[in-house]
Amino acid sequence: MANRRVPLVLLACGSFNPITNQHMRLFELARDHMHSTGQYQVVGGIVSPVSDSYGKQGLVQAEHRIAMAKLALRSSNWVTVDEWESQQPDWTETVVTMRYHNGRILREYEQRAGLQTDSSSNTNPHSGPSPQLKLLCGADFLDTFKIPGLWQDKHVEEVVGRFGLVSVSRGGLQPERTVHQSDMLSRHHQNIFLVREWVRNETSATEVRRALRRGLSVKYLVPDSVIEYIHQHNLYTEDSERRNEGLVLRPLIKKAHEPVNSLDD
Repeated sequence: MANRRVPLVLLACGSFNPITNQHMRLFELARDHMHSTGQYQVVGGIVSPVSDSYGKQGLVQAEHRIAMAKLALRSSNWVTVDEWESQQPDWTETVVTMRYHNGRILREYEQRAGLQTDSSSNTNPHSGPSPQLKLLCGADFLDTFKIPGLWQDKHVEEVVGRFGLVSVSRGGLQPERTVHQSDMLSRHHQNIFLVREWVRNETSATEVRRALRRGLSVKYLVPDSVIEYIHQHNLYTEDSERRNEGLVLRPLIKKAHEPVNSLDD
């Protein structure tokens, strides 16, 4: 029955520099696919931009990326922008961001459902399945698991094993092959949902920034409200693209042995 479907929240982490129509399209495609499985009911989506300390070249300040994402998602009644990750003083591992949101979602669910044990220590028999959180990404994201030093194996294990991910096809990438070639991903293949996008859209934030630097139109690639914001704040110029130039991405230089404490610590 529909009311026994597992409530599902989709989380997308990334630069969103700037957010594009394709970023938002991922959520719609993923929701349709997860509904088609008959197992899940998507109840929410979260856009979580990285903090400024990520160190990626051309990354504009988080306050601007947050503002643009909120403008873009005004038209959505189920996807929201969360600022927690962007406000952290250091770059946050994806798995830590997922732990944070998973804990918050479960707490909110318990409060809404009133899952308080009675004097007989019995839980509410009318409560449905607990909500789950899965990482939403493009197919190119899967390939980042293969970049030496970018991910810790235990983090990949937790992301795909404990939470799971929904990956939407992009261009000529073959996510099925990526999963097949990885022993770890193959081990958790039942928790990896590959979504085929039949309407090709190769829009990328990199190309949007390049067009903006050259004074070219990006209309219909990003929402009009975002274009207006970009022009108002003079974002994505030749100067802004040189920001962080020559820096190594924070994930690659963060100490591999540095422990990631639980959020309760």
